[in-house]
Amino acid sequence: MVSDNVLVDVKNLKMYFPVLAGVMRSKVGDVKAVDDVTFNIRQGETLGLVGESGCGKTTTGRAILQLYKITAGRVIFMGSELNTLQGEPLRKMRRNMQLIFQDPYASLDPRMTAGDIVGEPLLVHGLVKGKGYEEQVSELLRMVELEPRMSVRYPHEFSGGQRQRLGIARALAVRPKFIVCDEPVSALDVSIQAQIIKLLMRLREEMNLTYLFIAHDLSVVRHISDRVAVMYLGKIMEITHSDELYDNPLHPYTQALLSAVPIPSPQVDRKRKRILLSGDVPSPINPPRGCHFHPRCSLAIDACKDTEPGLNDIGGEHWVACHRVSK
Repeated sequence: MVSDNVLVDVKNLKMYFPVLAGVMRSKVGDVKAVDDVTFNIRQGETLGLVGESGCGKTTTGRAILQLYKITAGRVIFMGSELNTLQGEPLRKMRRNMQLIFQDPYASLDPRMTAGDIVGEPLLVHGLVKGKGYEEQVSELLRMVELEPRMSVRYPHEFSGGQRQRLGIARALAVRPKFIVCDEPVSALDVSIQAQIIKLLMRLREEMNLTYLFIAHDLSVVRHISDRVAVMYLGKIMEITHSDELYDNPLHPYTQALLSAVPIPSPQVDRKRKRILLSGDVPSPINPPRGCHFHPRCSLAIDACKDTEPGLNDIGGEHWVACHRVSK
């Protein structure tokens, strides 16, 4: 795939979770949450990662950050192979990569003040001491459009949007280069979602940040992402530039997802074709042979049932994993 100015390079990433059964808790199978995924993220860009719930988006993000010990594959970040690092070298590398959690209610310690939550990474990494600590905390709160005087409040005294701003400030405290945004707006009201998206876009420009933006709402992803990867049952189905994906979706799964996105114009909405998928998402414990999507695809042919399609470049940095799509 694209190799110029790459910050994060994910190669053949697999993340399997063992299934245990019986009195002896013996292994009887694997949940193949992420199954041979390859992509990269350039410095300063936002890659959107979309798909249905349970397709492996969050697991991918956490595996990149080495919050899970990956089953196979490589994660290369700033030229270092993260999956080979342990102990102090990995801890030092974590300064450059952070995570914004999905739930602003559960991700903040209710016993800590806002100032302590935002400032804790500074103390953990030994970045500041004494008077400079309070100044840094105040600056971080201002960066996410919160008043420094709010630093003495506890999480329950903030609204949902304000709590997510605290989570963003905490992630920014160590001045990272790369942030995994794990559905950061899905638990918020629509009006607040727009504010958080604008904030993230502004911070990206000001601090030259790189994002992996995980979401299931394709309309949100379009506004913030430079490129978008579509995931289904642990596999990347399609990846290309944001406008290209929305204007020219080629994989049948991508087309089905986009057909469900609401359109403000009733006239346009009535004319477009709805694509209804049959059946349910197969179990990641026993995914289908061949293309994982073929049991639900109306365009499937015999090759789809027997041979797994590779992620092929059809031109213009547009990659598709489908036997029915060619250059």
